[in-house]
Amino acid sequence: MPSILQVRQHKNPDGTPAPAHVLKDNSAWRALHREEIIEPERPIIDAHHHLWDKPGQTYLIREFLADAQSGHNIKGTVYIEGGSYYGKSVPEMMKHLGEVEFANGMAAVADSQAYGTTLVASGIVGGADLTFGAEIAELLDAQAASAPKRYRGIRLITKWDADEALNNSRYVIPPGLLSHPQFLAGYAQLGVRGLSFDAMVYHPQLLELAELARAFPETTINLNHIGGLIAKTRTYLSHEAEATQQWQASMRELARCPNVFVKLGGLGMPYLGFGMNALERPADSKKLAEVWGPYFNFCIETFGPERCMFESNFPPDRDSVEYHVVWNAFKRIAMPYTSDEKHALFFDTAAKAYRLKVSL
Repeated sequence: MPSILQVRQHKNPDGTPAPAHVLKDNSAWRALHREEIIEPERPIIDAHHHLWDKPGQTYLIREFLADAQSGHNIKGTVYIEGGSYYGKSVPEMMKHLGEVEFANGMAAVADSQAYGTTLVASGIVGGADLTFGAEIAELLDAQAASAPKRYRGIRLITKWDADEALNNSRYVIPPGLLSHPQFLAGYAQLGVRGLSFDAMVYHPQLLELAELARAFPETTINLNHIGGLIAKTRTYLSHEAEATQQWQASMRELARCPNVFVKLGGLGMPYLGFGMNALERPADSKKLAEVWGPYFNFCIETFGPERCMFESNFPPDRDSVEYHVVWNAFKRIAMPYTSDEKHALFFDTAAKAYRLKVSL
């Protein structure tokens, strides 16, 4: 069965191929602010990060470990597919295998402790175009075989909005993809293999995701970046309060599905409109907690700490904040919670959702 997705083509004005993004080096700006580490002993699993080498930005294991070992007690991490290291000499459906092989290699380097004790990529989430239908089982099995200790599931970014400017996924995503028969045929291959699905959608799609969660209750869904709230973007800003209320109502409905977990993070990506990247000096963790806290607290109150986990989303969130500062912000947000609730938010929920064996 052929895929229904087209790879999004990026071109220069003269029609030649261009990279999707040329990333800006803002290290000098980020260096303008440093903080003392809050609760440096608290064990953390970073539930969502990437490794890649893209135009303007190299972020591989040395770069990530420099961040992870900047003061917080990062015990383990979950590697999330980022569209890198695809195979070139394999069929289109199988190209994502290369990224899982790459991530597993980086995990093996981390396991050697040559650069420290953080278990990078202790869980690996690969990519897969589920619209190949049941045939995608071949890729899923090959990914599992290539990283048997660490492979946990897949992510297919399915975010779509009527505002075409927001449709920046690597694939051209049609509306209603989460209920398309070919997608569902591919999605059905996850649960029977004990694999999870990382969902990256926009908030108007959350009710579609709830329908998917109810249709496949055996499949764990890890919702990226608090559900893709786009209330501050161009199209929605004029009715931000209404859009935020829509997000809240949809999240309450999604919370009725016990197989859904929520990642708290990702709001440092500039296109979401929070503006932390555009300040003269980087925001400190108090400011970030003030701005982001209400959204994260709503998720925690709605899903419970046992289904919420903090994520750095580095390097994308590095556009707005330094790694040690973002975890300070998370710790400030979590201050009102009990010790057990904090442990869930920073460690235990990620370990449960991704079935990780990471020592405290």
